[in-house]
Amino acid sequence: MKKISALFLALAMCVGLMAGCSSTGDTTPSDQPSTSPSASTEVSTQPSENTELSGTVNLNGSTSVEKPILAMAEAFMEMYPDVKVNYDPTGSSTGINAALEGTCDVGLASRDLKDEESSQGLTATVFALDGIAIIVNSENPVADLSLEQIAGLANGTITNWSEVGGSDAPVVLIGREAGSGTRDGFESITGTEDVCVYSQELTSTGAVIQAVAGNPNAFGYASLSAVEGNDGVKAVSVENVAPSEETVLDGTYKVQRNFNFVFNSSSELSDAAQAFVDFALSADAADLITGAGAVPLA
Repeated sequence: MKKISALFLALAMCVGLMAGCSSTGDTTPSDQPSTSPSASTEVSTQPSENTELSGTVNLNGSTSVEKPILAMAEAFMEMYPDVKVNYDPTGSSTGINAALEGTCDVGLASRDLKDEESSQGLTATVFALDGIAIIVNSENPVADLSLEQIAGLANGTITNWSEVGGSDAPVVLIGREAGSGTRDGFESITGTEDVCVYSQELTSTGAVIQAVAGNPNAFGYASLSAVEGNDGVKAVSVENVAPSEETVLDGTYKVQRNFNFVFNSSSELSDAAQAFVDFALSADAADLITGAGAVPLA
């Protein structure tokens, strides 16, 4: 009987020793994280893309910004397939009013805000620079004009192209409608506000280019980004400086203006609209802006 009791005692002691060895073998405290990497804890070094971003971004305003805006909108929508960017080319003043009234997320203006517009709570952020090309029909022999000559051609002081080295032909000025940012820029730079003698006042940059291309005696003004690639017109140099990305950026080409985003400071942008603005102002959009013929700031 004593032998059986001793045997049971020995067995009990062995079990106890085995349990003790098992509990002391793991030296990592249960409340500390493991240092071993796992698929769920690895940190990516690549920037994460917000694939959950969705919604609609409504842009309204300048027709001159069409090429850079559409290029950036297309790239942005590829990054965020659930976001739709709408662009309504209505003109700078209309876009500014739309931002004021809250009928668009961001206004687009190819001119700076006026004091009365800023006083109503609007702010502007420059996203690119643009040269205003002085365009003539491709058959016109005139290749260079001074600012004074451009003003004379516009205000009717100079009525014949022969007065500036061209053919014996009447000068025909084709421009934009009142409220256009391009018109505002042209007239303010040349000092011809309210005195231009227009043969036609058209509602888009493309229409001005087409009209000048169709009339050998015509001249007008248009965004440099819109002129490139149009064989029917040519951009003349101004005081021996040709309009280009380099001359606009360094300021030697004198007929230039800002491309602006216009915001209503009383309302907050949606996540999608803010993301688009951030993208447009980043270095990632610089090549797109350049490819569209404008001059990026980033």
